[in-house]
Amino acid sequence: MAFLPFYISKHKRLKVVIVGGGYAGIAALTTLLRYAPDTDITIIDPREQHVKITHLHETFRYPLTDLLVPFADIANRYGCRYISASVCVDQDELRRCQEEKQLILDNEVLRFDYLFIASGCASRDADPTDNVLDLQDFTTVAGSELLTKWLGKHNQSEQSISVVGGGATGIQFLFEIKQFLHRIKSNAELRLIHSGEHVLEQFPHGFSTYVQSRMHDMDIAFYPNTYYRGQQSNKVLLAEKQTEKQFELPSSLSILLLGKKTQNIFTANAFGQVIVDKSPLSNIFVAGDCSYYQSLGSNTLTAQSAVRKGKLVARNILRHSGFPGLLEPYLHHDLGYVVSLGPADAVGWLGSEGNLITGVPALAIKELVEAQYDLLLVGIDTYLV
Repeated sequence: MAFLPFYISKHKRLKVVIVGGGYAGIAALTTLLRYAPDTDITIIDPREQHVKITHLHETFRYPLTDLLVPFADIANRYGCRYISASVCVDQDELRRCQEEKQLILDNEVLRFDYLFIASGCASRDADPTDNVLDLQDFTTVAGSELLTKWLGKHNQSEQSISVVGGGATGIQFLFEIKQFLHRIKSNAELRLIHSGEHVLEQFPHGFSTYVQSRMHDMDIAFYPNTYYRGQQSNKVLLAEKQTEKQFELPSSLSILLLGKKTQNIFTANAFGQVIVDKSPLSNIFVAGDCSYYQSLGSNTLTAQSAVRKGKLVARNILRHSGFPGLLEPYLHHDLGYVVSLGPADAVGWLGSEGNLITGVPALAIKELVEAQYDLLLVGIDTYLV
């Protein structure tokens, strides 16, 4: 067994149920089995495959299958059990789970020593129309295939595409779409609709300055301070943020990348244990986008934070189960963040938010970080903590 500081096993084979097979869930799974290979793990997820969701914009260049790892393969590789199901729990249910040490799933009772909630955060809903796509659509069909099929189906002389949302996901999709249209020699107009004054407003100002300059160079129209109201036939319905004046633009397709819903967030203490009625549930942990830690560590809704929280939870489960039971607080701060702008450009920061990097160096850092997670998926942990 690999060495874990401040942990002496009590020689009991632990039963751990992980709800959610995203970045946090997979990080916990691999970390648990690294330090305690005999851990009995059940992973529950409604999907059939783990999706490397931070790569989805790259499916305008690569097959979607490159980003999908069947949970059946993960179960076989790691000797765990996979159950395809949705689990919805509230605080009352979590309290019951803590008392009874079991999770009731349909007609099955799953007994556990520890329950780990890593169910993630849902994307904001899109309009249920033929002319609207959202992030969920790209998890089932590659971006190149979706757009090629759509452009062929709507073969108008003047086509236009509206990307809605100027966060990291929206920007990464925007630049991939622009360069995909260029590769297939499409004259479709591309625009970005954003409710804020600048794109990437959660990042240092240099991000928005660089990205908006690149958008101008690539003839991507930008409508800041603008609310999306809906897509109707061949037009997008919008409203000015300040004046609330409504207006329309020609738009054959709207792609909604509006970020994540922040509902159903569970508060946890600094060790990752869920807090209910101001008290931690000692055997129930949470991580990923559905968690908020009362600690000095980063609570950003990023894969980086999800992985770090997942790894911490795994270590704390083992510490709590062993001797002397000393838990590790969550103190991780983001080491950097990079937003790709197509296959040959990116913008980001490294070390400190004032250290702006652009172009190929930023892209190289992004690829290095993503390769680190790919290694974790196959059981090779190169993370320092």
